[in-house]
Amino acid sequence: MNLTLKVWRQKDAHSAGRLVEYAAKNIIPEMSFLEMLDVVNEELIARGEEPIAFDSDCREGICGTCSLVINGIAHGGLRGTTVCQLHMRHFQDGQTIVIEPWRARAFPVLKDLVTDRSAFDRIIQAGGFISVNTGGTPDANCLPVSKTQSDLSMDAAACIGCGACVAACKNASAMLFVSAKASHLNLLPQGKPEKDRRVSNMVRQMDAEGFGNCTVTGSCEAVCPKEISLDFIARMNRDYGAAILKNK
Repeated sequence: MNLTLKVWRQKDAHSAGRLVEYAAKNIIPEMSFLEMLDVVNEELIARGEEPIAFDSDCREGICGTCSLVINGIAHGGLRGTTVCQLHMRHFQDGQTIVIEPWRARAFPVLKDLVTDRSAFDRIIQAGGFISVNTGGTPDANCLPVSKTQSDLSMDAAACIGCGACVAACKNASAMLFVSAKASHLNLLPQGKPEKDRRVSNMVRQMDAEGFGNCTVTGSCEAVCPKEISLDFIARMNRDYGAAILKNK
């Protein structure tokens, strides 16, 4: 396969960026998208040019590090798939591919396709944890949890915090991420004692980071590689409303 890439290049957070065209030649269809970028970078390095900077880690669709907007769609548009699990066989020979970083004020571009997503870390630090000291490891059946609740909690916990929901949202809202991280703890017995404080603190931090408001367009759910449901946003809104009433 021979492809034309239009890649966002930006020296640093303070410099202006632009799309630069590159040729990706002799690409094997079985390559992942990131492996294709590796090949392009090898050619750039061989020519003495600056390689394209992009984030990657596990390359198994687990860590959420890969973060690219491909042809205008976060993670490339293949449902339930991260960029690192997107293969070149889903593209056509001779196709032009536009590659950009996440676009959100809360995710400033650091270099090329790399963005600063530490805002997510600060939201987790604000309340995405259980602070109770439980001592030794308890038996698994000490705290019975219904299958319905445990399944819901596991669905929410599947969120890998990649930020695609923010990149896809016209308001750059982080509601899907925050609702998943809050709900997977709020649904379990261990997380209920801090439920009100957790959701209040996480929402407050989300607003402080500059993320936009949710208008329920569903674009976040559509691009989420773990297919996190919009239902968790509704659940968090209920939890947040209840917490506000209790504090009053």
